[in-house]
Amino acid sequence: MANVIKIGIADIAVSKDPDIITTLGLGSCIGIAMYDASTKVGGLVHVMLPDSTKIKQNSNPSKFADTGIQELLNRMVKAGANKARIQAKIAGGAKMFEVSGATDVGNVGERNAQASKEKLKALGIRLVAEDTGANYGRTVELNCANGEYVIKAVGKPVKTI
Repeated sequence: MANVIKIGIADIAVSKDPDIITTLGLGSCIGIAMYDASTKVGGLVHVMLPDSTKIKQNSNPSKFADTGIQELLNRMVKAGANKARIQAKIAGGAKMFEVSGATDVGNVGERNAQASKEKLKALGIRLVAEDTGANYGRTVELNCANGEYVIKAVGKPVKTI
C-alpha cells in the first residue's frame, strides 16, 4: 500500500514505489520532481527562491533552486537512483501578484522556473515536462510507481505530465 508523503515549503523527500510524494500550494514556488524509472526512486523538492548565493546564512538547501536540486539528486543517488536515468518535471512558478515598476518581486515565479531549468541542465538531468507560469497556485503529486506528476489547481482540470 502506498504511503503519501507530504512535504512543505522549502522541504524535500525521496521515496520508492509505491509511495506518492506531494506538496500543496505552489504559487511562485517550484516543485521539482525527479524520477528514475528503472529503480522507481522518485523525489520532490519545493523551492521558494532561485539563488542561494544572494543569502548569507543558508541553513536550508531546499529553499533555493540551485542547492535544492543538487540536494535532491544527492539523496536520490543515495537511495539507489542512477543519475544517468533520472528525468525531471517541474510545476509552479506562477505570477501570483501584479507588481508595478521594474522590480524582481513580481516575477520571482518566472525566475524560479528559469533557475530550476538552468540547474537541471548544468547537472545533465533532462527536463521532460513542465507546467509553469500563469497566475494560479498548484498542488502536485509525484507517483513513485510510474513517475507520473499530477497537477491540481482550483477551477482547472487535473493534469498529468
